[in-house]
Amino acid sequence: MSLPEIREAQASPDVAAIYAALRSGVGVAQVNLIWRHAAALPEVLDWLWAQAAPALASGAAAGARDRIAARVAVPALAPIAAPPGVADLIETYNRGNLTNLAVLTAIRLRAAGAAPAAPGAAAPVGAMLPVPPPLPKLADLPPEAATLVRGLAAKHRLSDASVVPSLYLHLTHWPEMLALLDPVLSPDGVAAGRDGAVAVAAAEAPGLIAALGPAPAPPAALDGFVATLALFTREVIPGMVPIGLALRRAVAMGR
Repeated sequence: MSLPEIREAQASPDVAAIYAALRSGVGVAQVNLIWRHAAALPEVLDWLWAQAAPALASGAAAGARDRIAARVAVPALAPIAAPPGVADLIETYNRGNLTNLAVLTAIRLRAAGAAPAAPGAAAPVGAMLPVPPPLPKLADLPPEAATLVRGLAAKHRLSDASVVPSLYLHLTHWPEMLALLDPVLSPDGVAAGRDGAVAVAAAEAPGLIAALGPAPAPPAALDGFVATLALFTREVIPGMVPIGLALRRAVAMGR
């Protein structure tokens, strides 16, 4: 997916400060693409962060993250004896995807008129996870790895077929992990898991809306961003949540 973005190394001091607070609030050492894209649109990152920051700081987002993880149906994978570093990478994506799904769904639904409800219990964010290895680019991958990544991405049947979930790219550091996933995942199974994660996040949203900060005045670029936010919270992120949780379980069983 070709979205304008501001990468962490290119961030201005103001954007870098939000990125640092976001990493701390989520507990992962990377910033998700949807946030980097928001930074490239005038005033959109400020609009997003003003709402998300209190929910992250209070532990409300972490509580929602944990409840979503507990309620999502997870596909069955055989135990995996994962190479060193894989478990930390999977946990980075689980924590990031679950937190972003919770917070960004709440922001999107509030912008569409959803009302707050009684907040759920807060939870600790958790210790910062290790910095993941560099994220490979699809164009730079060996042909065999690129074919595996494209095949897995196609099983998501995303409305924008150019989207490649970042976890698949990151796992090309360990291509044997992708080879294990490929025969297990099916388009119908991925769709069912995604729809279940969307529903669980939507059910959690009213309580999390109560923990959001006030929304600033809508910036001029917001309409276009909301469409991308819907793509990420209805398709891209929730499609990866059950897969990441299944990998977490399989790696834990394989230790």
